[in-house]
Amino acid sequence: MLSLSALKKMVGSPDYSPAGFLLLLLLLQASTWYSAVSGFSVKGPAEPIMVLLGTDATLPCQLSPEQSAAHMHIRWYRTQLSPAVFVYQNGQEQGGEQMLEYRGRTELVRNSINKGGVALLIQHVRASDHGQYRCHFKDGQSSQEAIVELHVIGLGSAPHVHMMGPEVGGIRVLCSADGWFPKPRVQWSDMMGVNLQSLSEVQTQDEDGLFRVEASLVVMDSSLGNLTCSIQNPLSGQEKASAIFLPEPFFPRMDPWKAALAGTVPILMLLLAGISYTGWRQHQAKEREVKKKKTKSHERDQMKKEKEMALEAKENLKAELERRKALYLVDWKKALLYPDWRKEKFQLANVTINQEIHQNNSDPERKENFREETEDLSLSDKRGDCNLITLNQEGFTSGKHYWEVGIEDIDEWTLGVYEKPAVKSGLSTDLQNKIFRVIEKKGCEYRALTCGSQDISLKEHLLLEKYPQKIVIFLDYEDNDISFYDMTQGTHIFSFTQANFSGSLYPYFNLKSMEHSLSEPY
Repeated sequence: MLSLSALKKMVGSPDYSPAGFLLLLLLLQASTWYSAVSGFSVKGPAEPIMVLLGTDATLPCQLSPEQSAAHMHIRWYRTQLSPAVFVYQNGQEQGGEQMLEYRGRTELVRNSINKGGVALLIQHVRASDHGQYRCHFKDGQSSQEAIVELHVIGLGSAPHVHMMGPEVGGIRVLCSADGWFPKPRVQWSDMMGVNLQSLSEVQTQDEDGLFRVEASLVVMDSSLGNLTCSIQNPLSGQEKASAIFLPEPFFPRMDPWKAALAGTVPILMLLLAGISYTGWRQHQAKEREVKKKKTKSHERDQMKKEKEMALEAKENLKAELERRKALYLVDWKKALLYPDWRKEKFQLANVTINQEIHQNNSDPERKENFREETEDLSLSDKRGDCNLITLNQEGFTSGKHYWEVGIEDIDEWTLGVYEKPAVKSGLSTDLQNKIFRVIEKKGCEYRALTCGSQDISLKEHLLLEKYPQKIVIFLDYEDNDISFYDMTQGTHIFSFTQANFSGSLYPYFNLKSMEHSLSEPY
């Protein structure tokens, strides 16, 4: 039966015309007259029914006025009466006309059938179940039906965002996700929430009808920082998002070969102009060949020599440009292997492990026995009930250094660097005068902290996809930079870039979080 809501949708259509509206009114009047003749009408829900993929859906229909439908022939179908989604006749289900994809997944809910209310239960909803259904009631020669709209919502995987590699002037980033239905929307945004336009977007469907999406973007701005990719379901508005941090060293630098290219283009133009001028002189010399034989011979030799020199200079410039381009590509390949490439410019630090005993244990020999020097640190090597702290006795006051730390199966730890200010007369250099720049793990949470004087001036939560097994720490004293990398995944974790070093820097490790460390005496 044609409903008022369906009529409103048709009137709002861009194809609507006054003649079409009159025809719709006549159809509605005829439908109402036919309902009066048949003695009943069928009503469905005014709004679409929305269910999650894999759950059960209930599609209700109601006779008006209320009357028993137990003796009626009830049929649920999609586009044609047969084969049908479900057939109820003579008080029981009739499976002979049922569509194969609905067998074993449908059931008629008859709790209110004596009052004219029935519902079709579809179990384990699939993507192919999405769309319109018609509930058809037949009583003798009279029949009526209503339309029920079913919207299936599939919330797929969270987007996976990763860098593809260098692009002209920037970095290409790819965002992919699968298992979504219907076709999802993809949106890029920067750390300020400003939306960015995708360079390309491809969506495909698998054998179950679910969508896989791949969208790419070329980032030109090296100061962009975090880049977020969001996947949104158009029906429910629900979305999933993932972010990626884009370190500035990954962006192409203005290498010397580029500057050389900009400077050599005018020179090449001058050389081409010189070659043209040489050709003109050759033409002029030929015209004066008869009158100036001796002069022509001299000029010809001179022009030949100039042409050879120009061609040789041109070939040398081309060779130099190719060599510099090759160096640029090699540099990019090294950058993709960060942090291994960084190790070529940083010096491996000799770090001393000092497992300090609680202050109430005053045995100096025991303290001495718990000190060892190593290049392969592991926090998982516990010895007794003590705090594990690593110290470099000399400290770092300049240069570039790095060290690696194994953290397998440790539930709580803190690692990083602390700064010890220059000693002034009458001042103490205990824990309260030190500045810590560390990352910590406490349970399933990761944080980056800057601590000093028993307070925390920076606290930032970190989102790590996988638990790191080994972390490498890079310290660049001159650039005031401390960076942490996951050696297992080869990914960047966090960087302290706003530091201003003035004292000595020491490696720091502890089998406790900073909250516990600051609250206990040392």
